[in-house]
Amino acid sequence: MNLGTYLTRSARYWPDETVLVCGERTWSYRQLDCRTNQLAAALIGRGLRPGDAVASLAWNRGELVETEFALYKAGLMRAPVNARLGRGEITHILRYAPVRVLVFDAAHREDALAAIAAAGTDCLPVPLDDVPGDDVPGDDAPSDEIPAAGPVGVPYADLLAEGTGDPVAVEVDEDEPCVLNFTSGSTGALKAAVQTFGNRLANMRKQLMSDESRPRPGTRYLACGPITHATGMGLLAGVFGGSTTHVLPAWSPEAFLETVEKERITATFLVPAMLTMVLAHPGAADRDLSSLTSLRIGGAPIAPQRLREAVALFGPIVAQGYGLGETTSVVAGLTGQDIARAVTEDPELLQSCGRAAYDTEIRVVDEAGRELGPREVGEVIVRGPDCVREYWQEPELSAETFKDGWVHTGDLAWMREDGYLFLVDRKKDMIISGGFNIYCTEVEAALYEHPAVREACVVGVPDERWGEAVKAVVVTHEGRAVTPGELIEFCAGRLDRYKKPRSVEFVPELPHNRNGKLDRKAVREPYWADAARRVN
Repeated sequence: MNLGTYLTRSARYWPDETVLVCGERTWSYRQLDCRTNQLAAALIGRGLRPGDAVASLAWNRGELVETEFALYKAGLMRAPVNARLGRGEITHILRYAPVRVLVFDAAHREDALAAIAAAGTDCLPVPLDDVPGDDVPGDDAPSDEIPAAGPVGVPYADLLAEGTGDPVAVEVDEDEPCVLNFTSGSTGALKAAVQTFGNRLANMRKQLMSDESRPRPGTRYLACGPITHATGMGLLAGVFGGSTTHVLPAWSPEAFLETVEKERITATFLVPAMLTMVLAHPGAADRDLSSLTSLRIGGAPIAPQRLREAVALFGPIVAQGYGLGETTSVVAGLTGQDIARAVTEDPELLQSCGRAAYDTEIRVVDEAGRELGPREVGEVIVRGPDCVREYWQEPELSAETFKDGWVHTGDLAWMREDGYLFLVDRKKDMIISGGFNIYCTEVEAALYEHPAVREACVVGVPDERWGEAVKAVVVTHEGRAVTPGELIEFCAGRLDRYKKPRSVEFVPELPHNRNGKLDRKAVREPYWADAARRVN
């Protein structure tokens, strides 16, 4: 098999149609097919073979899409590096994975060169041409002394020129590794879920089977987050379907709203933190967003109140998905129809992450692996053709997570009688207070119903009597005042009283990790720093 053939076929079907837009640059299907053939041929010409990896370290830009499809064509592994990682983590990836080439932009030049030198591996530096927008405010590289002048490696344009535009389609087995998806483990060390070519093909088929979000000619998809990660998971299906992808070089709610309006975007994907920013934008209601027919939310849990607000702004087009790097992408989802119905008829459904998607199987099991009945809380396990089977070079961790064909997610949930899945917490985030299990997301959902609450994070903090006590750390909307006591009583009216926060702290902002998810560990850690007994 070869996944790059889908781009070649689409270039035959729609040669002059626009496939990619980033900033002022556009690519037709014919141009993208030709340039990816060139890059694939150049990499093969430099001796790379299946089993070798090419890493990328850059903010959003079109060359990242070129690189992805060139690697499909050449049958090579892709090792996308989160553009917000530190130098030590980049070095770890270059040592850990068989990376032969590192493609990087001007903003990451010093980190890339320092990581290559520190890793001590045979890795070719490939700097991208400087373009406006490379440097993102607030993301300056560390200032360690690294040579900053003179030629380094092979510039991307020169590497591209080494290849011809002749078709490239190296055959690979579907079980061969395609993407190393790096995520942080419980110890903080980076680990890589090995997504195979077969996993990626299965994920593409799953997206094409969705009536709501299937890409087709005329679809204009806006990629707002890093296209090397969740936001870019639809690129392969988009190319297959003949759609156009608009890549946002840098995220801001203003840029999002302006692009949707100007480019008449029809589909997009946002993580909850992005959605919160858009909903809080003072000019959001004045924008013409009528072109949107699909807005998918995913990447982290979202409060029911935020979904209501999203439907109020965008209309009944809001859908939600649940997935992990270990499942390649979405394994369950709430459709736009589900959410619209939930807003008017079935409010409990707003707390769900949906039903199993296409050919995915989902079970909720106890500690012994036995399937639980409706509304019983247990661990979510999933299986399907897009589910990963191992972590890269981590046999013990792989054995803990991947068992008998099932991915053990570490998420706690219950399933309704009609098959809708309701996540309640991560195993490690559950609060145990006086012997009672308290789920952070349930308390957060209650907090979000208060009109003054913009963002909330609930954690367990030390308590001599109960072991842990529920604490809410809250960001309020500008100009909205509320006291800790008012929020505590507000929650008490919506939850069992033992679940209400025992204390509330107001902060200007909450920490988020590199993928835009709320960083609960960073919120929780200061409260346990001096505790004699830690709850793990």
